[in-house]
Amino acid sequence: AAMSVLALALRPAEAAAPAAGPQQTLRDAVAEAMGHRGYVLLVLGFFTCGFQLAFIGTHLPAFLGDRGLDLWVGGTALAVIGAANVVGTMACGLLGDRLGKKNLLVALYTTRAVATVGFLWLPVTPASVLAYALVMGLTWLGTVPLTSGIVAQVFGARYMATLVGVVFLMHQAGSFLGAWLGGIVFDATGSYEPVWWSVAALGLAAAVLHWPIDDRPLVRRHLAVVRAR
Repeated sequence: AAMSVLALALRPAEAAAPAAGPQQTLRDAVAEAMGHRGYVLLVLGFFTCGFQLAFIGTHLPAFLGDRGLDLWVGGTALAVIGAANVVGTMACGLLGDRLGKKNLLVALYTTRAVATVGFLWLPVTPASVLAYALVMGLTWLGTVPLTSGIVAQVFGARYMATLVGVVFLMHQAGSFLGAWLGGIVFDATGSYEPVWWSVAALGLAAAVLHWPIDDRPLVRRHLAVVRAR
């Protein structure tokens, strides 16, 4: 409701003069993206981000309670994730331009996978929980500026909102399954561990999917030829 009121103060920017020559339509932009291997890999990889975040955010406190830890540990872990997320997201936005957005995404998903495996192998103590929360918080939403940045870098800004929206739709599908399957698996087995190992496996899978992404700006040769004529 507050956002709706604040939106009334927004003023549309002056429209830029249309570029000469043929313009790409929204339908063409979506078809172009769907035919781009890197974009498809980006869509598939973002499923992992949603799955991991929703499962951990929803079920971590209950998992820790089952391991005999006090309630404050779960609440503090989520608070650490939230605080570290602010730093991590800003850092990823800055480092993406220097180290390469694709390379940083590979590093983030690999870090999540390794941290989760270590978390499962080590004894679950308040110290190990907070250390894991710190690592996950630093990589929590750092994927968002990197993923949306790749979309803008490859396809340009004109239809960025739509193309990022399609990618984010897969993130939401992963979020649904991460939260839902956590409860389903626990009810069926009495344990969260199968889903925890899925969190680690999906992290490695996402890192592999992002590695071959070609994040160079797309050259639209067919439009260039038409303009030349």
